[in-house]
Amino acid sequence: MTNGLARASVRFRPASFVGTFVALLFGAAVVMACGTLLQTGLTASVPAGRYASAPVVVAADPTVTITYKTAEDTETESQSVPERARLDAGLAARIAAQPGVAAARPDTAFPVQGAAGTPLAGSPLTGRGFASLGITGPADKLVEGRAPGAGEVVLDADTARAAKLAPGTTVTLTAPGGSGSYRISGLAAPQQFGAAAAGTPTAWFADQPADRLSGHPGRVDAIAVQPREGVDAEALAAQVEQAVGDRAEVLTGDDRGTVEQPVLTEARTMLTALGGSFGGTATMTAVFVVVSTVALATGQRAREFALLRAIGATPRQIRRTIATEAMLVAPLAGALGILPGLALARWWFDEMVERGAVPDSVELSVGPVPMLAAVGVCTLAALGAGFVAARGPARMRAGQALGAAAVEAGRPGKVRTVIGLLFAAGGVSLAGLASALKGSDAANTALGVVMCFLTAVALLGPWVARGAAGVLGAPLRAGGAPGSLAADNTRANARRLASAITPIAMVTAFCGTLLFLQTTISHETGEQVRSGITADHVLASTGPGLPAGTAEQAAKVPGAEAAVGVLRTGVLYRSGQTVQTANALGVAGDPARLSRVLDLGVHEGSLAELGRSTDTVALSRTMADDLGVKVGDRVPLWLGDGTEAKPLLVATYERGLGFGQALLPRAAVAEHVTAGYDSQVLVTDAPNADRAAVAKQLAGVGGGTALLVTDRAGFVAQADKAQELGAWANTVMAGVLGGFAAVTAANTLVMTVLDRRREIALLRLAGTTRRQVRGMMRWEALLVAATGLVVGGAIAWTTLVPVTRGIAGAAPYVPVGTALPLGGAAVLLCLAATALPARALLRTRPVAMGGGRQ
Repeated sequence: MTNGLARASVRFRPASFVGTFVALLFGAAVVMACGTLLQTGLTASVPAGRYASAPVVVAADPTVTITYKTAEDTETESQSVPERARLDAGLAARIAAQPGVAAARPDTAFPVQGAAGTPLAGSPLTGRGFASLGITGPADKLVEGRAPGAGEVVLDADTARAAKLAPGTTVTLTAPGGSGSYRISGLAAPQQFGAAAAGTPTAWFADQPADRLSGHPGRVDAIAVQPREGVDAEALAAQVEQAVGDRAEVLTGDDRGTVEQPVLTEARTMLTALGGSFGGTATMTAVFVVVSTVALATGQRAREFALLRAIGATPRQIRRTIATEAMLVAPLAGALGILPGLALARWWFDEMVERGAVPDSVELSVGPVPMLAAVGVCTLAALGAGFVAARGPARMRAGQALGAAAVEAGRPGKVRTVIGLLFAAGGVSLAGLASALKGSDAANTALGVVMCFLTAVALLGPWVARGAAGVLGAPLRAGGAPGSLAADNTRANARRLASAITPIAMVTAFCGTLLFLQTTISHETGEQVRSGITADHVLASTGPGLPAGTAEQAAKVPGAEAAVGVLRTGVLYRSGQTVQTANALGVAGDPARLSRVLDLGVHEGSLAELGRSTDTVALSRTMADDLGVKVGDRVPLWLGDGTEAKPLLVATYERGLGFGQALLPRAAVAEHVTAGYDSQVLVTDAPNADRAAVAKQLAGVGGGTALLVTDRAGFVAQADKAQELGAWANTVMAGVLGGFAAVTAANTLVMTVLDRRREIALLRLAGTTRRQVRGMMRWEALLVAATGLVVGGAIAWTTLVPVTRGIAGAAPYVPVGTALPLGGAAVLLCLAATALPARALLRTRPVAMGGGRQ
């Protein structure tokens, strides 16, 4: 019987299930997209290219890992390092001594640029030690001339021909370790491996000079290991592991590709975070939306369930009917949502590849697990929501059911009210907790606060609707008959109004929190940079960067009073049970003159103390508070490549968001970055100096490096560019959650309007004109929009205030150009989703509409 009833309901009353179907489809699409990104993050790999001929590669661990104790076990937490992790070059000799090893070639790569005005200017090269020639295979060899000696270099043949250079010619090259002139001693075969269609421009130096020029002497990127005849890869890896112990990682198979693409580690982290952390929130939102929609659809059929109870249907049969309906609709909707979910995941993934966050050799991983999760989550949500919504009608006695279905319940149940108040209290508690946290810890609470408050709004929705109707009732009645009808309807049908308000509040809360968090960070960063830059000139390179010593050369230019170089890098530190990453600057030149080019708002100590030794650091006040350290304490850090350090804290400052949360001497970080080039050099003119003349002189420093000499706006532009990826990620997350919530809001509004056909028919029979009905609907839509915007805005503001103070030390920044379109879109959504179905209903004669199916 129950199966027949369910099939009949879906067949003869499909309109009742359209709203549920739409919510389930979009919910499955969101779950599918996030699940696909999560799977890609867990399985992402790139095939070995340069190391394809080496069955075993030894490299440093690219993560920092901490352990902490929980109540029952010991847990670990890892974070990828922001710079290239390297290992001791001396390990090559230990590995080569193993009986199964034929060769252990140390390999390192560093950016090299030709001097301005020379044939190699504008042609970025990869510098390597000559000992690494042959790593890619037998074709990787010298084709003309001889190996380089001191003051010599070997170029790849393609680069030499393109620049019309031959052995015996002298070229001027700049590397992280310095600049110099080198005689071309020979030519090598172009570097071609993997999917590369053209050779990689390469310059090979003698091993000792290459070690110095790399900027990180004594350390290499990797060691490629070749076996002796008859030794397989597994046996070779075992011998190498014995030789290196826990000082390095031994990689085989596709894991070797990670060494060539260090960004893959960070890409995995980003994909996993999007698919896991954000995906968890998106899944919770999808479940929330599906449950709300199914409950609304089931509640609208209360009269039908009451009739079934009146003719003898048992509570079990009612529940089984609901379950069968869910099983008929949910799996199909979930399956149809897979393709849109895949399209969303593909777009999202391609955008990350285009922005350089994911290597282009990584493929999007599509598998059955996200598909099953999407269908399963939506099916379980539909089942659960249906059972909960049908619980009341199923438990009523047959005689009471019809009477209960005739009118809307007056007030929410006590259990629902108590649970709603608990969620509201939870949201307030989380917001209070966020106000006591700093940095990313505060940001991580944001979505939790939003979800708590939105759940509270959903549960306490009828109370919210009654309050809104009471406050806005008088202004509505001033709008004549349509307004008066709208005021009376909203007060009498608070539950229906609540079901429409909740999605609008969801759109506003999600979009407001994510978008205005980003606008606040961007605004405060820009303000700090604009206020903190006091230099007259900013030197930057058109290539990889400025070589060491550029700041010292700039300081000697006539008319220049102070010149300080900044090398952008990152550091890691432990915050509770997590490892956090912080932006850092390596300061080149005289730190005592740092205040002449940057005003960081020193809070305690002196930045000049950074020149006392390389074992010093200055921290932003926020980071110092997070670490619980003060001036004079040792600060436990990991440098960019994962090297542990405990520098002495000599100063704290305020403007960390704009300039980095840590300042260290350049010498302390130069050997621990991917490329030891300064990002910029800041120069301040002496009093009465000719600015144009100084700028002209500055264009000639840098060891022949092509320079850009700009004003302080050049620093601002580069600083803002570093925020682009984070801003884009937040915008996309706001778009996904906000778009899903917007579709749900429109879906819910359409469902509520279509459910009122009997009410509209009665109004028409009582003499109400079509125009008055449309006016009533418009007023109700405006009331829904206003209430949803106010409630959602309050949730977003309550969330943002502690979070932005923890991260940026400022109140939320809400640009009018973003807030007004968001509010206008919500109003238009409500008006359109109400007007279109209302016009459709008004085309039907009142008598026919009143006697038709619900």
